[in-house]
Amino acid sequence: MQKIVPFVLVIILLPVWPVNAVSADVVKVTPLGSQKGEFCSQDRALVFEDPGGTRILFDAGRTVAGPKDPRLGKIDIVLVSHVHGDHIGNRYIKAVNAGSCAKPDASIDATPNSNSVNIAIEKKAKIVTGSEMPGFFAARLKLAGGNPKDSILVRFGAMIKIGGVGITTVPAVHSNGLAPEFIGGSLGESMRAAGITAYVGPPTGYILEFTNGLVVYLSGDTGITAEQDVVVRGHYGAKLVVMNIGDTYTTGPTEAAYVINELVKPAAVIASHANEEATRGGRVLPGTRTETFIKATRIPVYVPLSGITMSFDSTGKCTNGC
Repeated sequence: MQKIVPFVLVIILLPVWPVNAVSADVVKVTPLGSQKGEFCSQDRALVFEDPGGTRILFDAGRTVAGPKDPRLGKIDIVLVSHVHGDHIGNRYIKAVNAGSCAKPDASIDATPNSNSVNIAIEKKAKIVTGSEMPGFFAARLKLAGGNPKDSILVRFGAMIKIGGVGITTVPAVHSNGLAPEFIGGSLGESMRAAGITAYVGPPTGYILEFTNGLVVYLSGDTGITAEQDVVVRGHYGAKLVVMNIGDTYTTGPTEAAYVINELVKPAAVIASHANEEATRGGRVLPGTRTETFIKATRIPVYVPLSGITMSFDSTGKCTNGC
């Protein structure tokens, strides 16, 4: 009699990873400049999106087309490095591509509230700032019909968490005068006549700690500081930097390269605040500050082309869009 050997089917269950499991654990950075696909003279604004969904607008300035700009989407936090018009937004563009890259048409008046305040109210977002700026933003939010408690303070040496993202301020060497048009009335007129601005404390940079572990340094408008070595690199260990390179008013391109190469030593850097038509057709123009910075920097430099999203992992490596 033939012996029947039972057949045993063994199924090995292997873990099935979602197609987007790797790409989901990244921080997305989207520049909101004046001209689609370019890096232009007034470009400052960046939107950071944490893997958990929290979205942060940094320095809306003049190139976000007001609170209804469709590129904004959901915004949870508005960061302002300082209250100069090109960062807080004393005016803004009519629409993307209005004007030229060298001279965007930023003719819509946003005073006395500012583009930043109007966006925060529209999006029901928190405005997070340091030094003496929160009091000003609280007052502006209240006068514009918003909630003054949405203006949140974070000063040097402390960190708050909103939506899982850690935020703190770090020193910036610059000025931070509030222009008379943001004050209005007879006081504003007197200040304008005297040629003076209001004091709202020192300007700031920011450290952002995202939920995937990425640490980002936003320089704001600054010159070279010792804190870029001791605090930004030594304590926080920033892996991605947004570095101003505009010269005269901010760090110049070779000075900015020194900050990156010798002080912060991150894995990657996004150029910012070049104060020039830096690209044409998405390509860096020869002889620009942007080209000088790229050539002088020993790590990858990414040019923030408006509307093109870049993704970064926890180490600061660009995984997409660069």
